[in-house]
Amino acid sequence: MDRKAPRRTKERILEVSLGMFNSFGEPNVTTNAIADEMNISPGNLYYHYRSKDEIVTKIFVQFEREMDELFAMQKDRQVNVEDAWFWLHLFFEKIWKYRFIYRDLNDLLSKNRIIETHFKSLLQNAQKSAERMMTDLKDLGQLNASKGEITAVATNVVLTATFWHSYAYVMNPRKLDESNAMGQGVFQVMAMIAPYLTGDARLLFEKLAAEYR
Repeated sequence: MDRKAPRRTKERILEVSLGMFNSFGEPNVTTNAIADEMNISPGNLYYHYRSKDEIVTKIFVQFEREMDELFAMQKDRQVNVEDAWFWLHLFFEKIWKYRFIYRDLNDLLSKNRIIETHFKSLLQNAQKSAERMMTDLKDLGQLNASKGEITAVATNVVLTATFWHSYAYVMNPRKLDESNAMGQGVFQVMAMIAPYLTGDARLLFEKLAAEYR
């Protein structure tokens, strides 16, 4: 039991830090504040993590792993419109879970080498997933778009997803319903794809979109 306790504390530090970063912004949270929130000494925290930057890096690696698992889901089978809608919800849920990364992105890129080098690859993988999703819809006869259009829309999908939380916050900083804002983000992304949907796929989109209007 004694050997397991440090591991639990180490995991708990990441959980508490993630919650505080999301609530207050990473630049505004100190290691002392994290230790106080956990009711442990700063020395105990430093025993597990030598700096706040190390904590941020560990959280980002965890986020990156979860996103990679999400991208891998698409490779199992072709996706239809309902699958695409569901996948986008999962995508935005991951962004919501680790929203401080997106909200504090410029600051994090400037001071964390891992995030600086890895976030670009994450965005590229997200674009490939968006392109794969649209290509699947095209192969199923549910979407009519050229290769160039698919690439352009996929870029806009990733761009919107990356900065949607910041946009939603700016539009309503004091009374932001962030859970609803993420649903609206999914709708905005699907609205980019909608003009290229055909037949029953377009009708299904209209039915699903009605829930967000």
